[in-house]
Amino acid sequence: MKLGNSLKKIRKKYGYTQQQMADLIHAHRSGYSKMENNQQDVSVDSLIIIAKHFGMSVDDVIYFDEKNGVPKEVSLVDKATAEKIQLINELDEDEKNILLKLIETFVSKKRFKDFLQKNIASL
Repeated sequence: MKLGNSLKKIRKKYGYTQQQMADLIHAHRSGYSKMENNQQDVSVDSLIIIAKHFGMSVDDVIYFDEKNGVPKEVSLVDKATAEKIQLINELDEDEKNILLKLIETFVSKKRFKDFLQKNIASL
C-alpha cells in the first residue's frame, strides 16, 4: 500500500483538485502531485491537517486505500476465535460499540507506530 494512492482516492472522493489539496497543506501543487505519485514523502503535519479537514483519523488517511477497497478473504480456522466472535455478537449494541472502538484504537496505534518506524528508518 502506498500513501500516495490513499491521498489520491481521498482527493477524488471529496471532489478536490490537486491545487486545493496543496493549498490545504500549504504546499506547491507540483509537490503535492509528487506525494500522490509516491515520489515525495508526506509529512506527519500534512497527514494531520488532511485528517482533521476531512473528519478522519490519521490512520484512516494512511490506510484509506485498504479500508475502502474490496475486503480480503476472511477465514476462521480457530474454533475458539469463532466462539469469541459469537459471544461478541450476543452483546448489546453499546457493549459492541465500545469493544469495536477499543479494537480500532489498538489497531490504529499499531499502524501509526509501524508507519512512523518505517519513515524514520528511511531518513
